[in-house]
Amino acid sequence: MTANNEAITCPFDFSEALEFDPVLADLMGRNTPARIRLPYGDADAWLITGFESVKQVTTDHRFSRAGIIGLNYPRMTPEPIVSPESINVMDPPQSSRVRHLASQAFTQPQVDAMRPRITRLTDLLLDAMEKQGPPADLVQFLSDPLPQHTVLDLLGIEQEEWPRIQESVHQLLVVGPDNKEAAASAKADLTAYFAKLVEQRRHSPGEDIISAMAAAREGKEQLDDRELAVMTLMLALSGQDTATCHISDITYLLLTRPSLMERLRSRPETLTDVLHEMLRCIPFRKGVGIPRVALEDVELDGALIRAGDFVHVSYLTANRDPERYEDPHVIDPDRPSAPHMTFGWGGHRCIAMPLGMAELEVAIGRLVERFPGLRLAVPPEELRWDTATIRRFPLELPVAW
Repeated sequence: MTANNEAITCPFDFSEALEFDPVLADLMGRNTPARIRLPYGDADAWLITGFESVKQVTTDHRFSRAGIIGLNYPRMTPEPIVSPESINVMDPPQSSRVRHLASQAFTQPQVDAMRPRITRLTDLLLDAMEKQGPPADLVQFLSDPLPQHTVLDLLGIEQEEWPRIQESVHQLLVVGPDNKEAAASAKADLTAYFAKLVEQRRHSPGEDIISAMAAAREGKEQLDDRELAVMTLMLALSGQDTATCHISDITYLLLTRPSLMERLRSRPETLTDVLHEMLRCIPFRKGVGIPRVALEDVELDGALIRAGDFVHVSYLTANRDPERYEDPHVIDPDRPSAPHMTFGWGGHRCIAMPLGMAELEVAIGRLVERFPGLRLAVPPEELRWDTATIRRFPLELPVAW
């Protein structure tokens, strides 16, 4: 076993279909947190892998997200994806205030009102796929455009702006060291664009998420323009990136595991539960996200984490913790319901999770219903997988029916 003070180099570049990263598997098998060295950043970090320990780090005030601001923190991408003003690098009470205000746009009634628009977009995309006929690339026809169209439509962004925003979002996710300048430029461009858009919505609100967040109040409190612009950028980013991976990966599992597909066809009422079980198991990204900084010495799982140390958590390993889930590496559609960490945990859990789930329910539900003979048009081993970004998903998914 590597000593705690000797960092393990972790490129986290494993990209073989949806197999679990063996480096992560090794790290989660240790009986104490490990020190890891990521591709970018000035320092090493602790990696926390168990469900209860991850839960502690994500809810304990002694671990700060805001503490990383201004530091060259350990990370996966050359340019930090997150903006310094983002809710992702706030601590309570500031983060609690912003979350409470922004989440008013994503209550269940609000999301239920959005569902018809998501369904209409989904059916238009599937109509186009059906019209072309098999074989068709499901990534091209559904999992790539649907999240982009949905979030940009719900943000009220004009269609002619969509390609530019999509390209900038992609630049932020590329892991190669020669992408740093392009990523920094893309982030500045998006931030300026959304700042201008927020100013417009303040003066002329519409039926969109930006207007809803701008109108959100708690007493005299409301989001200021900068907070609203950065929140909009975060939604544009995560609304495309995460959902594209999930739709592609879930469909891949359904097409390569006939028993799961048959389950959804024979018992469509179990769709939401089956989706959650697949989301628990899918390694939808590589490595880790944004770290925290220990504000004081903390002993955790036999390791002494010193004040000033960076601490990463792995939601991927927490979702497969054998102390929480029986046979954790098995996708069991009958598994008793238990919250997972795919959408995060604690004060940094994704505020748009209700919208994300609605999108998955509509996309997968309509796909299974409309194409009862859906199958892969090529052998699974011929599929190409994303290796250039932090995401894990098939670049193409040729299907027939």
